[in-house]
Amino acid sequence: MNIDANSPIGVFDSGIGGLTVAREIMRNLPMEKIVYFGDTARLPYGSKSKETVIRYSRQIVKFLQSQGVKAVVVACNTASALALDTLEKEIDIPIIGVVKPGAKVAARETVGKKVGVIATEATINSQLYRELIQEIDPEISVVGKACPLFVPLVEEGWRKDPVTEIVARRYLKELQEEDIDTLILGCTHYPLLRGLIADIMGDDVRLVNPAYETSLALKQLLTQHNLLNQKNVEEEFPYRFYVSDAAEKFKSFANSILPYDVEMTKQINLENI
Repeated sequence: MNIDANSPIGVFDSGIGGLTVAREIMRNLPMEKIVYFGDTARLPYGSKSKETVIRYSRQIVKFLQSQGVKAVVVACNTASALALDTLEKEIDIPIIGVVKPGAKVAARETVGKKVGVIATEATINSQLYRELIQEIDPEISVVGKACPLFVPLVEEGWRKDPVTEIVARRYLKELQEEDIDTLILGCTHYPLLRGLIADIMGDDVRLVNPAYETSLALKQLLTQHNLLNQKNVEEEFPYRFYVSDAAEKFKSFANSILPYDVEMTKQINLENI
């Protein structure tokens, strides 16, 4: 299939968390254009069944393909864990998730072979991080902890609120007791709490941000397929944002974390696609 390297990259998430992945792509692949879709009407994905997450992901990928994307980044740990294998078989453009890059780095970085993963319930229950890490090194033990309240706290804008610190300390206590030396921030919202998590876990625990690692893996993937854009982006709006609900709320959150001023966010109904 003939794909134009100047085409945009499609990035999708269940909501706003995937903006942390978009942010790393903007920083590390500044020549690339992005079409972002946040499924804000149907979040969170973390408590949904595998079948539902696959169905939602298929609809979004179909929309992104209608926008002429050259590759897809599943910027959602839950969808990466539950739907990526299915999507890979169904589309003929490169696709990458956020779980594998994070698992690879954690396996490389751990010194004492004790890795912790914080994520949604669906990602933890899928055991995918454990499987991928132990494929690399079977001696590494992996401790998972679901932290479902982190997502609504971040989306409420309570990143620096005392309530968030109380919740985080309660969630992370278990991992502190397990004496882990590496912790994967296994949900795209969690890098936005990185400072707080680092304070609680202390200097001896290395935090792995799959959003950053995914941007590097994406660069590799595009290079491999000769799809890395070599031209300077000359378009007025190189980044396009779409959501399934609450466009204004999304836009103000995006502007608070992206190195780029989001002028427009368009709401679309996926059911019509």
